[in-house]
Amino acid sequence: MTVSEDKTCGGGSTVTVDGGAIQVYQDGPRDAPVLLLIHGTAASAETWESMVPLLAAAHHVVRVDLPGCGRSDHPADASYAVPDQARRAAAALDRLGIERAWAIGHSSGGAVATAIAEQRADLVRALVLIDSGPDMSAYLASETALDPRRWPELTDEQLRAAAASAFAPGYRIPQALLPQLRAMDLQVFAATSAAVQAYLNERGLPARLAHVAKPLLVLFGEQDQRWRPGSALDYRAVPGSTVVLMPDVGHSPPLEDPAQTARILLSFTDIHTD
Repeated sequence: MTVSEDKTCGGGSTVTVDGGAIQVYQDGPRDAPVLLLIHGTAASAETWESMVPLLAAAHHVVRVDLPGCGRSDHPADASYAVPDQARRAAAALDRLGIERAWAIGHSSGGAVATAIAEQRADLVRALVLIDSGPDMSAYLASETALDPRRWPELTDEQLRAAAASAFAPGYRIPQALLPQLRAMDLQVFAATSAAVQAYLNERGLPARLAHVAKPLLVLFGEQDQRWRPGSALDYRAVPGSTVVLMPDVGHSPPLEDPAQTARILLSFTDIHTD
């Protein structure tokens, strides 16, 4: 096992897996039930920052930067295929000595969480998918062509406009969030988007999750501009699933309304504690 403590990253550490070093953040009691939080396309563990204090009182909260994102390695030859990212996230838990966890994913992170459950049913206690499109027929957003080299140079208002579809209409992206958005690698974004599309085209998430047969909570912002909000109801085809639509919230509940997102999530974990 290779786990290297990093004293400069807010309690973070690195674990070495296939694909290089993954940055991991742990909060809360180490002997408490584990919540694995998986960020969306080209984002990072910072997505969950505002939710961590709300979750960590009674849970061991583990956040990862998937390879190519955040403080994790950015290997030039990395595969961003969903099953490969899932294997790496699961391997990170193995390196930490974690045997069971709720797998919780935002956006494309929900596809990674699903793939973990497909590969490692023993590791996953239950799943939470937050604004994860069920299949490509639900996709709404059209990507704007932008030179990746220009992304870090955008003005604050240009950045807000470019990222607007990730939030509810009219939502004013806070100044404090702009560094997260500016740090995104657009090449990783494109590669991850293509990988998720391939995964969903092969088989949609509801069909995969029905086969996995794990407790499932689906949260979806009613104002999502990236995925058709009504597509959340497709997950009702999964036996035992719970679907919650969040009014006045867009594609990014952990950022737009972390308190409500945490409250719904904790209600689910309370029910499915074993």
